[in-house]
Formats: sequence, structure tokens, C-alpha cells
Amino acid sequence: MTTASVHDVLGTPVTMPVEIRSARCFVAGFTASSAAVSDAIASRGAADLRPLEIRRGRTPCMLVFVDYIDGDLGPYNEFGVCFLVQPPGSRASRISALRSLAAGDAHALIHELPVDGDFTRAAGRGIWGFPKVIGQFDVDHDSAAKRGRISIDGELVAELSVGRGIPVPDASGDTVLQAYSQLDGVTRRTPWRLTSTSGTRTRLGGARLTLGDHPIGADLGRLGLSRRALMTTSVADLSMTFADAVEIARRED
Repeated sequence: MTTASVHDVLGTPVTMPVEIRSARCFVAGFTASSAAVSDAIASRGAADLRPLEIRRGRTPCMLVFVDYIDGDLGPYNEFGVCFLVQPPGSRASRISALRSLAAGDAHALIHELPVDGDFTRAAGRGIWGFPKVIGQFDVDHDSAAKRGRISIDGELVAELSVGRGIPVPDASGDTVLQAYSQLDGVTRRTPWRLTSTSGTRTRLGGARLTLGDHPIGADLGRLGLSRRALMTTSVADLSMTFADAVEIARRED
């Protein structure tokens, strides 16, 4: 029988896997310059990860606001900047990449991850190597058009709004995505198990994005994001678990 691992986070034991019983989110998917994404990945010391191209020179970049309502790390808000990447050691064609995405077999690098809670910041950095920093949030998940604003130290990072989409059937059952992180020269992979979604709406386009002067916002501006979003999605309720991270690469200084 396998014993569950336990991590100490600010004096509190956290038993794996971490369970999120209820959360809600909205996301906009853009394309970015693959060369710029490669530079962003390399700047964190993980050149072993390669951007996934869905067309020549363009890589999906997802911007997401999440409201964690009931979970093992407590309630908090989160803003994520995620790049889709190829599985380490592989080089998928654009056709096979699209097929994998359609099947839910996604590999995503969590490139930026501001949150508004000290405990989840410590857990994210210490357990999974997620680049969590403290930010200030102003988010509306309740209106038909969702809106989120993230600032750090009073400087705007980004403001995102997404329109109302078309209803999508509720889903249950395990979908395992692979989330990668880079922190202090170490690349890790974390299995992210999505167990249920309800109240999902999606559409083509439908996003309005404003970038601010904070360094994270400026970095987003250098990615060459598409003027229009490929798609937007909102989810009224979802549940998921995060397992222990596995170290897959370490930069030797």
C-alpha cells in the first residue's frame, strides 16, 4: 500500500494529492510567436521544453482567471499565463498536435501564476515549483460577460473580459493534463486530474485584452499575441486534483 506524501507548508501539513472540490474560471486562448515563446521558456532555464505549433510559427497561449472556492489550499484567486508545449523528447507534427488537443491530451507550461493568498503561494512554489507571486485581483465571475483585472504592487498586469458562449454538456470522469513548471532552474511535471465540469460555455473569439506596464504585462506584450482570441471558455464549476511534481530537468550553473 502506497503512503501518501505530506508536505509542510508554513507549518501546516498538506497531504497529496491536493483536491479542489469547487472552482470556477474563464479563459481566452490566443496564439503567440513561437520564437518569442521559446525565448520566454529559455529565460527560465528550461530549454528542454519546446512550444507546440498549431500553425507555422504560432503557439497557443492561454490566459485564465480562476476562483478557487473550496479546496485543500483554501479559497483564493489566480491568474495564469500558460503555453502549450510538446511532451519532452517528442516533436509532434501540427496535425498530430491538433489531434492531441482535441482528445484532451494537453501539455502546458505554467509560465506566470499570480495569486492573492500567502498559503497557496508557498504551497505552489514549494510543492510544484509553480511561479506563484502575490497580486491584487478584481474579478467578476457572476455576470454573463466575465471580467478580470490583475495588478501587482499597484501596477496593472492585464485586464481580460470574455463574452457569453454557447452551452457545452457537463462532463465527469478523469482527464489528466500535464502541467509543467520552471522555478530556480528546475523543470517539473505535475499530473493535473480534471474530474468534473459543469456550466461550461465556449465560443470562437469573444475576448478583450488590455496589457499593463508591470513587467509581466510587458513580457506578454513581447509575445506577439494575436489580435483576436482563437476561443474563449467559462466554467461555472469544476473539480480537480494535483499530484506530486516530478523533476524532469535541472539547470547546471
